[in-house]
Amino acid sequence: MSADLINHLLWPFKALPQDYLVIDTETTGLFDSEGAPGIISLGVVLVSNGKIRDNKEFLFKPHRPVCAEASKVNGFSQQQVQQHPTLIEQWPAVLPWFTDHLLLIHNASFDWPLIIDHCKRYHVSAPAVNGVLCTQRATQPWAQTVGIPCSERGPSLDDLTAYLKLRNLRHTNNNKHGALVDATQTAHVILQLQQLCR
Repeated sequence: MSADLINHLLWPFKALPQDYLVIDTETTGLFDSEGAPGIISLGVVLVSNGKIRDNKEFLFKPHRPVCAEASKVNGFSQQQVQQHPTLIEQWPAVLPWFTDHLLLIHNASFDWPLIIDHCKRYHVSAPAVNGVLCTQRATQPWAQTVGIPCSERGPSLDDLTAYLKLRNLRHTNNNKHGALVDATQTAHVILQLQQLCR
C-alpha cells in the first residue's frame, strides 16, 4: 500500500477546523465502584491555523484522595492537592476556553465523561463545545497499518510521539504525566498528523 493511501486513513485530522482545543486531565485514580476519580489538573491548548496559540493549566482540589498509583504517574501528593482551589472557584475561568470549540482528547472515553461527571457533581454549567474527537481512536486504523502498537483503545501518546520522531515533553517533566504537558504533546502529534494527511 502506498504512503498516500496509508495516510488517507488520517482523514479525520484533515477535516479539523482552523481552531480547536486539545485537553488532558490528571486525576486521583480511575473510575471504580465508588464512581469517578477527582480531577487534580486540567490542561488546555488552543491550536489556531496550524500553530499552538495559547495554553493554560488549571489545578483543582479533588473530592477523592490521590491513590498511590496515580501519585506515581502524575507526581501529585495528597498534601499538595489539598492546597488547590476548588473546581467551583476555577470554573468561570475554564468555561471560556471550551466554548464553541471542537475538543480533541487522547482517550476521550475517560476524560470527557469525567468532565461531565464533575459538572453534575459541582452543579456547574457543562461546556458548550462543538463536539469531541478522541485522537486515540481516530489514529488507530493508521497506527495499526504502519505498525504502531495499539491497545483496544488505540495507540498510546508515547508510541505516537516516538513514531513521529517528536520530542517527548514528559522527559522534561521528570517522566511524569502532567495535564498541560500531555495536552501539549497531543497537540504536537495532531499537528504532525495533519501534515502527513496533506
